[in-house]
Amino acid sequence: MVDNRRTAEVEVEVDGAELAAEVHGDPADPAILLIHGAGHCRLNWPDGFVRRLVAGGRCVVRYDARDAGASTTFPVGAPPYSLPDLAEDAAAVIDALGLGRVHVLGMSQGAAVGQLLALGHPDRVATLALASGTPGIPGQEQPDLPPVSDRLAAFLAQGAQVAQGGQGGQGGQGVKAERDAASAREAVVESIVEGERPFAAVSRPFDEDGVRRLAARIVDHARDLAAQSANPYLLDAGTPWRARLGAITAPTLVLHGEEDPLFPPEHGRALAAEILGARFLALPGTGHEVFPEHTWDAVVPALLAHTANRDAPPCPA
Repeated sequence: MVDNRRTAEVEVEVDGAELAAEVHGDPADPAILLIHGAGHCRLNWPDGFVRRLVAGGRCVVRYDARDAGASTTFPVGAPPYSLPDLAEDAAAVIDALGLGRVHVLGMSQGAAVGQLLALGHPDRVATLALASGTPGIPGQEQPDLPPVSDRLAAFLAQGAQVAQGGQGGQGGQGVKAERDAASAREAVVESIVEGERPFAAVSRPFDEDGVRRLAARIVDHARDLAAQSANPYLLDAGTPWRARLGAITAPTLVLHGEEDPLFPPEHGRALAAEILGARFLALPGTGHEVFPEHTWDAVVPALLAHTANRDAPPCPA
């Protein structure tokens, strides 16, 4: 946990769902809304990273999107919502918490949601930060940009799916049932670890122990891990929007790992080039990852500078 003395957990009602959110830090400070990527939940934003933002005078809001973490889930394979709906959900979170205008940080699919939020609700976005993203719809609007790396393509071709089968019920009684449940949980944790490994940078050792600890928390946090692992990848992305990115008015910072195997760095540079005045920050030794700890000394000061003096109101009481 980040710091329970300065953390509030809230449920946000949106159209057809309840979203679980956390508010960290001093409510008098400007707010940063964190939007996680596909297959992830709010816990994927590292606690230490959140603590650093809070120590820098920011109130941090992280929430579980639909089919993620403790939020409402839907039948596996049939999510009744689209990618643009996730942007509407983000706007609903901002409104429900009384944030007015907020600094937005989106990662991967969350970066796509951030783009749509800034386009559709410019009045809600004080600044925009996009991490590990691509301009427009992932996979559909960038024939001019490099494809997935061979290493990651080989992994994806195996049909690997993180945390298959979800948690499910334990069933049975007594010691054997408990052992079976513990074994099944351990297998799910290991599947998450192995699912994250191919996305990491190859120039640095993979933090297997740290990812395993996080994976255990994610398993315990998830309402339906099978839905979390599958449904976000099945969404209709809606109308292509890369050509509209020049209409974004929020000051924008693009952050991108130099070893991103899903969206090679050219994607981040192209994204920054599409948005007027956007700045680009390359992250050495970083893949398609949620800000590994070795990046914090560069990322946190950059985000604090980016979100300073932008006339964003404080968090709600």
